[in-house]
Amino acid sequence: MASTRSGRSILTTAILWTARVWAVASVGLVLAFIVGEGFHPSQIKPREWLGLVFFPVGICVGMILAWWKAGLGGAITVGSLLVFYVIHFATAGTLPRGWAFLVFAAPGFLFLLYWARLRTQRAA
Repeated sequence: MASTRSGRSILTTAILWTARVWAVASVGLVLAFIVGEGFHPSQIKPREWLGLVFFPVGICVGMILAWWKAGLGGAITVGSLLVFYVIHFATAGTLPRGWAFLVFAAPGFLFLLYWARLRTQRAA
């Protein structure tokens, strides 16, 4: 298996950088929506605030943290997505439609994959 100077495999490094670039794009998209559409807290219903804490806030915080702590940040991202789905189901009676939520949070899964591969490589 080919490896880089840091001892990580090239595939592991590629997973990390794919997750990082995708995370920047995801967080950037959230910021673009906030700036472009404006953020009007008075228009948000009280029951929607809890969902917003997890999506997009929790997911973005997780992806930013994952740049330094891949396992923790990835876990926060994926955990926030799961809690968002539970909250949405509890309040709306259905799961969120479409694939956009998963695509947006996908870097969290990649950060967890990177973290798991890194631990495996260090143990070997």
